[in-house]
Amino acid sequence: MSAETVVIPPRSGASLRIDKGKTLVVIDPEGEQVSDLVAYNAYDIEEYISSGRSIDYASRIFLTTGDILYSNRSNPMLTIIHDEVGRHDFLLTPCSKEMFRIIYKEEHPHHGCQGNLERVLAEQGIKPDRIPIAFNVFMNVDVNSKTGEIRVLPPLSKPGQSTSFRAEMDLIIALTACSAGQSNNFTYKPIHYRVE
Repeated sequence: MSAETVVIPPRSGASLRIDKGKTLVVIDPEGEQVSDLVAYNAYDIEEYISSGRSIDYASRIFLTTGDILYSNRSNPMLTIIHDEVGRHDFLLTPCSKEMFRIIYKEEHPHHGCQGNLERVLAEQGIKPDRIPIAFNVFMNVDVNSKTGEIRVLPPLSKPGQSTSFRAEMDLIIALTACSAGQSNNFTYKPIHYRVE
């Protein structure tokens, strides 16, 4: 029996619980879309995914197959076990109403991935200030090796490509279909996922 594929509509989010040992498959159905992924210990939400710990232990900023996403307590949370794209971001925080106002100069900004994460994580008892830097699945951020300047480029993901993560503990996960135009080449699209 195959696992059910869940659709996250454009500019929205979803949350789920996943048991240790299960695999979360994040799919870009149409190509060039990003999904912000955050994770929490299912039994202690003060333990959550950590960009800093994960990058520190991998000794690089671009993580892919075989790399571990660690918690703020240095415990493995997710292992990337299959990656058809090979380029993701773990530097940039979820897009937000404030970001759209500051970067895009929008007068009436969308609430962004931050707002979507806040909405779906509220159901799990997680407050806005507990939302960390997300692992931005499929996000393509170029870093200038001399100046450190960053540029958000269109994702490299093609329609139907996926990245798979094995849960290393029981987790609460939240995912988005990203709301930031720079992240998805200004074509807002859905994200799919399934648990195997």
